[in-house]
Amino acid sequence: MTIHRPGVPEDLPPGEALWARWALLAAVDATTEDERRGSGYRTGLWIDDEGLHHDDSGCTWWTLSRMGQGRFVLYGEDESSGVKWHEPPIDMLAGAPEWLPYEELRDRLQGDELGCVYWYENGAWARAPYPEDLDDDGLDCGLTGFVDREQVLGVLSDRVDATTGGPGADVLLADAEAHRLDPALLLDRLLPSHPEEPLDLPAVARALALADLGPGTPDPTGPVVALPIGGTK
Repeated sequence: MTIHRPGVPEDLPPGEALWARWALLAAVDATTEDERRGSGYRTGLWIDDEGLHHDDSGCTWWTLSRMGQGRFVLYGEDESSGVKWHEPPIDMLAGAPEWLPYEELRDRLQGDELGCVYWYENGAWARAPYPEDLDDDGLDCGLTGFVDREQVLGVLSDRVDATTGGPGADVLLADAEAHRLDPALLLDRLLPSHPEEPLDLPAVARALALADLGPGTPDPTGPVVALPIGGTK
């Protein structure tokens, strides 16, 4: 899927699907050590009480937050965005609904840390209007890996053990997007990203619980059986 420069609301999948794809990729690499760092000291993909995050510790950071039933807000910055430098200034919150996290967004704006804001309600994304001479708002940098379903499926396929019975990565992803995922099915078949790095399944379970992608979310404080390398019990 191609994201325009600057982005348009139609570039983004439904909020529920974007949340599910991003959440799955964040959850499979969750670790207790990273959880203890706090959001201000983390990089990569993760989920916390604020929402989903992506930070490459360089030129890109993004947050996707749920704001109630059927409502999401996506905000962040890539260095390619020309929004905050545009003259005359662009009001990134023009036309925005009253339920956005304005304190957070205004703090980011005052610190020149915000490149664009998109919001989702009633089944559609929206953003402030842009002038015709704006070249880019950075939406395509850092978000393609969540917007493009095939990319998400490719990553997830590498992390799901296909040698045992049960649903494959495509079914797990579809269930997550439909918010009917049974997290136990993913936990039972999850493979480590590297053979020498054991899985931290309790942390994965906690991330899935925060993501709330369907019924049967495991208790993040309860026992989780660790699988050996290779994913078999």
